[in-house]
Amino acid sequence: MATETLAAAVPVPGDQEPVVIFDDVSIGFDGKPVLKNISFRVAVGETRILLGPAGVGKSVLLKLANGLFRPDSGRITVFGQEVSSMPEGDLFGLRSRIGMVFQESALFDSLTVRDNVAFRLMEDKVPESEINDRVAEALRFVELEHTMQMFPAQLSGGMRRRVAIARAIVAKPDLLLYDSPTGGLDPITSTTIVELVVKERDLYHTSSLLVTHRLQDAYTLATHTFNKAENHMERSPGDKTNLYTSFLMLREGELVFDGSTHELVTSDDPFIKEYLT
Repeated sequence: MATETLAAAVPVPGDQEPVVIFDDVSIGFDGKPVLKNISFRVAVGETRILLGPAGVGKSVLLKLANGLFRPDSGRITVFGQEVSSMPEGDLFGLRSRIGMVFQESALFDSLTVRDNVAFRLMEDKVPESEINDRVAEALRFVELEHTMQMFPAQLSGGMRRRVAIARAIVAKPDLLLYDSPTGGLDPITSTTIVELVVKERDLYHTSSLLVTHRLQDAYTLATHTFNKAENHMERSPGDKTNLYTSFLMLREGELVFDGSTHELVTSDDPFIKEYLT
C-alpha cells in the first residue's frame, strides 16, 4: 500500500467526542471467549477498517456497537451514550442514528426494493411523500432507482448488496456499520460495492466501521477517492492514502493493531506481515 496520507475534503474536528468508544470490552459464548479486552475509538468522519482471519469476532464487534449483543465486561459508548448497559427500549432511538449493511444483504424477500429501503422510515412513521423522495434519493445514490418495484429475487447478488447500502443510508445515519459488504461477490462486483463505500465516505463523511477479509477492499479504500465531477472512484493523487481511513486488526479475539495505513504496512509484527502477504 502507498504510505503517504491524503486528508479528506472536510477535516475531522479534533475537539469532538468520538462517535464510538470501546473500553476494555470482552464477550464470550457458551464459556468460550470471543473478544478479549478490546479498546479503540471511531472519530467523527473517520472510516475504520476491521481486518482479521475468519472467526476472530469481527461481526460480533459490529453487533456490540449496534447494541445487538451486550458485553460481558467493559464499556461501549456510542454518540456519548453507554450502550453496554442501556435499556432495550432506549436502544431503538440509538439505532435510528446507525445504518447497518448486513452480510448477504438481509433483504425482506416479500417486500419490493422500495419497501425494503423504506422499512425504517415506515416504522418511524415518516410521511409517505417524504419516504418516496428519500427512497428515490438513496436508490439514485447506488444507481438502482429503476429497481424500485422489483423484488429481491429479481436482482443479482451485487444489486441486492447495493439495495442494502441504500437501506442503510436512507435515514442519513451518523454511523455506518458494514459487515463484509463484498462477501461472496466476484471481484468486479466487489469493486462496485467498494466504490459506493468510498463515495459515501468522500461525499458525506459519515463515521464508519467496516469489516472485511479482502485485502483488496482495504487497499482500495485506503488509496482511492471519489471524483464527484466525473462520478467515479479513482486513485488518490500521488498514490497518497486517505488520512481518515485507518485500520484495526483482530487475532484470536484480541486487538493486535490500531493505526494508520502507513503504520500497518510498515509493521514488524510477524502476524501482520504474514496476513498482508
